[in-house]
Amino acid sequence: MIQRLALLFVALLIAGATGVAAQTGKPVPYWASLAKGEARMRVGPSQDYPASWIYRRRDLPVKVIEVYANWRKVEDPDGTQGWLHVRLLKDDPTAIVKGEIAAMHDGPSTDARVLYRLEPGVVGRLSGCANGWCAMDVKGARGYVSADDLWGATD
Repeated sequence: MIQRLALLFVALLIAGATGVAAQTGKPVPYWASLAKGEARMRVGPSQDYPASWIYRRRDLPVKVIEVYANWRKVEDPDGTQGWLHVRLLKDDPTAIVKGEIAAMHDGPSTDARVLYRLEPGVVGRLSGCANGWCAMDVKGARGYVSADDLWGATD
């Protein structure tokens, strides 16, 4: 009996998630970013679940991997997964520098002049990516960064 109830719960959860994903009009997975300076990631899709992580980084990119009602299961740049309420997310495309120092160029080419050197962990807003390069704005400093050096809305 308990196994049947558990299977029914899982089936309802999957059915609910599929329906809401259709309502958002976005194919899952999709990119989002943190809308608040503090966001609590929870172990389940409700405030009744405990927080597993507290983010204190507005604009941090996250990948939405599941949709359920007003909750989104996300993956952060380190691979941590959990649930965030939709009011904590926004659609602004952002990316974070991964790996080593990344060069920001004045054009989308390795031959273009280097304007800045971005340390790992730097977050910026993206205005578009094409041919392996992303136009990025880091607090007013604008240029092009190789998509290979970024994690976020680069596809």
